[in-house]
Amino acid sequence: MLKSNIGWLIKKSPYSREHIMKELNVSANTLSNWSTGKSIPSLEKAFILADLLDVKVDDLYERDV
Repeated sequence: MLKSNIGWLIKKSPYSREHIMKELNVSANTLSNWSTGKSIPSLEKAFILADLLDVKVDDLYERDV
């Protein structure tokens, strides 16, 4: 099972949520769902988000083993 680190990474980011939403072309609801782990971004969006946040795609998630 994957746990999202997206919300935490966004809070640490120098970018506003609005900037991130614009760069990814997603709604506030979508970004919120990713941040809370209710849904996950597509692989394409995950790569863009990771690049924007200056992390690896793996860093967006924490494995729950």
